[in-house]
Amino acid sequence: MSSNNKQTAIILILVAALVSLFWLYVGEQAEDFSSDTLTAAGDQKVYHWKLVTSWPKNYPGLGTAPENFAKAVKEMSGGRLLIKVYGGGELVPPLGVFDAVSLGNVEMGHSAAYYWKGKMPAAPFFTSVPFGMTAQEMNGWLHYGGGLELWREVYAPFNVIPLAGGNTGVQMAGWFNKEINSVDDIKGLKMRIPGVGGEVFTRAGGTAVTLPGGELYTSLQTGVIDATEWVAPYNDMALGLHEVARYYYYPGWHEPGPTLEITVNRKAFEALPKDLQRIVEVAARYANQDMLDEYTARNNAALNRLLDKHNIQVKKLPDDVLRHLRKAAYDYYAEVTESDPTAKKVYQSWKKFLDGAANYHRISEQAYINTRDLEE
Repeated sequence: MSSNNKQTAIILILVAALVSLFWLYVGEQAEDFSSDTLTAAGDQKVYHWKLVTSWPKNYPGLGTAPENFAKAVKEMSGGRLLIKVYGGGELVPPLGVFDAVSLGNVEMGHSAAYYWKGKMPAAPFFTSVPFGMTAQEMNGWLHYGGGLELWREVYAPFNVIPLAGGNTGVQMAGWFNKEINSVDDIKGLKMRIPGVGGEVFTRAGGTAVTLPGGELYTSLQTGVIDATEWVAPYNDMALGLHEVARYYYYPGWHEPGPTLEITVNRKAFEALPKDLQRIVEVAARYANQDMLDEYTARNNAALNRLLDKHNIQVKKLPDDVLRHLRKAAYDYYAEVTESDPTAKKVYQSWKKFLDGAANYHRISEQAYINTRDLEE
């Protein structure tokens, strides 16, 4: 073979080697390109999650909030995180949400922390407790007062990450089939009232019952219970409670600012890319505020319909009844914080923030509302 031919052959071999290396490089890049990490362009892994709730499917406010959350996540993630929402009882019982998320049977839940009082005595403070914070105050404590960090600490042993996921604002005291004129009228009364509110009601002489929303109408109609709290006019009308009870009492001493929770299985959350984790957190903040806005807008119109079309009697609980309930509430706080160190830690943070917020609101929110109501 001539020297020129040898040189040509060597060049061809080198070119072939370079081409092989090039395609090997392209193949490696293609694998990276299809991974879960962000790239400049191209397909991304799509995550499919299940979210179970304690509410009837698409129930106004409570049921639509997780749907709105899921829609926001889908849009912000460009379809990379798709969340299918299931109503209470579709996949798990309404009060089985926390366990389903904890065990990893589903990735997410939407419920209320006070339902888990039996597992964690501190849990109700992250929803609402009698004579506690308003929605605005709860948001302040959770997001700027250390409350959310404590909440995550309490849920950590269960592999659950909590996020604030909605608020109804101050609720109504509930529907009653008898008038409440004194403390004696509470004695022996069977009332659906969960969480610490139920504990306090029992201490005040009544009998607290925990039932999911879907059972309230029939239970009140058949006399299984004598009274029930649920939410406020917007939701109460949707359940038809005005059809089976005559008296509608206020104020909602038991739930002045009930924060609902979006719970996430820790393993599932940590498996998400960082940007999707952040999207979940931001969407939860949106859902939390959006629900409060909706209830603020809807409750007034619903109350007017109850008064104008259904002849419901709206009545205020007597002051002596409210004082009796308040004393029972703080007796309970003293006992639970003495017996449970975690509850004590959470309560101390909660009470410190409540006292500070109440002190300011006396000369701001409360003072203004009182001023607005002055007659000419």
